This record gives sequence, C-alpha cells and structure tokens, in this order.
Amino acid sequence: MIELKNISFEYGTGEDVEGAVAEAAVGENSAADAKSGSQPLDCRASGAAGGAGELTANGSLRGVNLNVADGEFVLLTGGSGCGKTTILRLINGLIPNFFEGTLKGSVTVDGIDVSRAELYDTAKIVSTVFQNPRSQFFNVDTTSELAFACENQGMAETEILRRIDATINELHLEPLMNRSLFNLSGGQKQKIACASVAVTGNKVVLLDEPSANLDLKTIDELRELLEKWKGEGKTIVVAEHRISYLWGIADRTVILKDGEIVRELSRGEMDSISEDELHALGLRTNTDFLADSRQGVVDAGQVAAGAKQKRNGDVPQTSLGTPQAKAAKMSAASPMSTGFLTLQNFRYKYKDGYVALDIPRMEIPAGKITAITGNNGEGKTTLLNCLCGLSRRAKGTLVYNGKVYRRRARQKLIYLVMQDVNHQLFTESVLDEVLISQSSPDETEARRILAQLDLAEFADRHPQSLSGGQKQRVAVASAIASGRAIMLFDEPTSGLDFTHMLQISAILRELKKLGKTVIVVTHDRELIRECCDCEIRLSEFNQIEAS
Repeated sequence: MIELKNISFEYGTGEDVEGAVAEAAVGENSAADAKSGSQPLDCRASGAAGGAGELTANGSLRGVNLNVADGEFVLLTGGSGCGKTTILRLINGLIPNFFEGTLKGSVTVDGIDVSRAELYDTAKIVSTVFQNPRSQFFNVDTTSELAFACENQGMAETEILRRIDATINELHLEPLMNRSLFNLSGGQKQKIACASVAVTGNKVVLLDEPSANLDLKTIDELRELLEKWKGEGKTIVVAEHRISYLWGIADRTVILKDGEIVRELSRGEMDSISEDELHALGLRTNTDFLADSRQGVVDAGQVAAGAKQKRNGDVPQTSLGTPQAKAAKMSAASPMSTGFLTLQNFRYKYKDGYVALDIPRMEIPAGKITAITGNNGEGKTTLLNCLCGLSRRAKGTLVYNGKVYRRRARQKLIYLVMQDVNHQLFTESVLDEVLISQSSPDETEARRILAQLDLAEFADRHPQSLSGGQKQRVAVASAIASGRAIMLFDEPTSGLDFTHMLQISAILRELKKLGKTVIVVTHDRELIRECCDCEIRLSEFNQIEAS
C-alpha cells in the first residue's frame, strides 16, 4: 500500500521544477551555430483548452491525498510541471533525501515512512525508471548495468545471472547486450533502464515518461511488460503524457493541475470518456495507435485524421503510399513546393566499423514538414547529425536549390534541435539561449519568441533548472531565432503534454508558411497527424543490411 496523506511540498531554491534531475550533469555541450535573423511567428496552438496542460505550479504539491492499493496500476497525468514527477520522488524517497524543500504530510510504502528511511532500504522495495534514462546509469556497458542493482543488494552471482537472462528474454534485449551505453539511441537507453528495473524483482515500480523516446514496436513491448508485472501483482505508478498505450491496462487515472489532484477516473470512467473530454482536460488522446501499427497503418494523417480537421481546419492528409510516391505527390500537389532536398551517398560508419547509415539517394520535399520514422536504433538521429554537418565521420552531399552542400557548408544552412536538449543548453539564462541564436541579438524579439512558447516567466532562469518539457521548448525557441532555411527536430515533443504538443505543431506549420523546410524525427503519432505533410520510413532508404 502506498499512502500520501495531506502532502504539500515546495522545492528548495534551484530545485523547484519537475524533471531537473541529474539531467543537468551532462558531459558535453554543443554550441548552436547562431546565424541569420528570425521572422515573426504566430505560434498559438489551436484547440488547446488549457486544463491540466497549463503550468504554474513548477512541480510543487498542495494538499495531495493519494492511496494506491497493493497490485493496483495507477496512471498519473497532467500538464508539464503539475507535480507528477514530484509524487514519484516522494514515493521512492528522493524527496526529501535527495531533493531539498519544505515537506508537510506523510508518505508511507508498506507502512514504512520513506521520508525517514534510508534510500538503500527503500530501493529494495521501490524501483524507478527516470524520465532521462542517462541519469540512472552507473556503468559503461549494458550487461553490467543490468547486474548493478542486484550486486548492490548482495545477491549471489548465479541468481544475478539467472535474473539477467530472464530479463533479456522477456524484453528481447539480445541485440543490445555487451554494448556501450554511449553508442545506444535514446530509445535503446530507455529499454535498458526498464530492464535494470525488471531485473530487481521489486514489488513497487514507478515509471516517469517511459515512452518518451520509444518507437511504436517498443512501446508495445513496454505495455506487454507492464501487463506482465500487473499480472504478477506488482504495484505500478506511471507518470505519462502519452496515455494511449496505458489506457486499456491502468486501473485508475489521476489527473493533476498546479500541484493538486483535480480529478480521478475509475476504470469505468476511463472506458466511457471521449477524446474531446480528454482534450478539454488538457490531456493527450487515448486513441490506440499501437493497434493501428499492428495493422500496418502508420502513414501521416491516416489515424484519426478527422480530429485534426476539427481542431485546426486543415484538410486532413491521407496515406501517400511509399516514400517516393509521397514525395512526388507532395511536389505536384502544392505550388509552394520549390523542389527537393536530395541526399546523395549519405554514409556513416563508427570507429569499430559498424555501418549505421548507408543511403544512396533520398529526396525530401522542400518547403514541407516531413516526418522521418522508424524503430529505435535504425539511424534516424544519426541521419540528422550527418545532415546538419555535426558528424565529422559522415560522408555524402546535400543538393538544395541547385547547389551542392558538403558538411561544413551545411552547418550554416541547417539548424538541429537535438533529442537530448541538454547537449545544446549552455548559457546562464533562458533569454541568453535565444539571444545567442540570433544573427544580431534582439531582446524584444527574443522575449516575444519566449512568450509564444509559454517561457516568458522563465527568461531569467538557468536552463538546467527547468523541466524536461520546458528545456525542449527553449531549444525550439533557439531554432526559431536562428532563422535557418532548413530546420531539423529530433523528437521535439518528447516529454510534452497535449497543449505544448499542439504548440509545437503550430510552430512547425508557421515555419513551413515562412518557406522553411522542416524535417522531424519522431515517434509521436499525434504530432504527425497534426502537422506533417508526409512521412518517410528510414528503413526503406537505409541500406545498412546490404553493407
């Protein structure tokens, strides 16, 4: 039994938002190549009703009472900063043992006051998958990481090996074993984080945005794992924005806003609530994209296209078939299209000889929003790094507007918003992050961009003190300010709630109206249906198996 009784909590100075875990301890930073000026944007997200999506509480809690029965599966949801992560930190003892602040009320797990217990004792009962999996790794290779928690609990070697083998089989992790954690994609790291929890066998499992960087196939595997844990009688609490894959298995949904529980949905209420009602609460869709994926329906706009039409008035996109057909149809259909970005002989090989990318030729519509999709580890992020000229080992050229761009030239043409935005946040304030991306610093324009992204109140805050979703929006603000002709976004809605997902989609559409070419690597089917003109599955172009 988990019991939170009359909980109020306020973070101490410098720790007052959700998501600011050890994410701040990022090894290397990449300076944004800030050049050409920006143009005015109307980035308001249509159809967002506020609700749980609004942010004012910054992760603090006020008067929260929550009981979770043994074996119950509870979904926590609400806008960024509403207090979801804070509740998880209270249950696993990180508050107040690691995160300082003012705590009132009591938190017990199995009758133990976790605020007074040692963290190593709580860790024998409660396991947590953090929002940023890198913040919970203690080793450099995957196999050692799975063994780590069991070793700390003093288990026998034979038992540790048995548990590792069982977890590998259950999660289909064979291709990821004995690999460097540094060479894994974001989604692969998330799978290892889940596995490191599974191997402990703890009866209470907490997960913070576990699907943020996962493809549909892996999300389906995660759901199967959660169903298995539920069948074993584990108590599960998941904090999530992307609720669709959990909707059919959670016993109860708890909705938070501004640090308070504003509504609880029983299993029966979850079954009867409509998508429009969820959106009115500021929540994402409960449409089962996984079911569509199993049936092979993954083209932009094909899933729930009517919802897009209703929210923003656009004519919904339909399936365009193969990537080649999509590109050709998009070029012929719109007089705004000016041609294609043509990638020629794009290739990337790691130092150990592993070929991650081998694309003889790919054409991407210019002046459009194109989604690049595929499974974790297929090379999507590698493609973006090569395209923008970030990877020195990359080979190949880009032809754009009749001109050939090699690696160095592409750095001045293209702006990349990274999957892990900690890599490109390195100034002392949010405002400075935007200013350095402008060709000529313009504070008025910079503050206008921040206001359009609901970041005005954080202008003077240090970027690393923000939540994961807020950091994501700061990076997007810098991209807008750069004014580059081609914009690359790597999972721009990872960790974002419904309101801010709509906001990002509105921004991408406005960039398109300004003639920008927008390329988005994403697993987010809601984002694709909201704003993408076409979708390219990387596996249909990447010839790594032939290599």
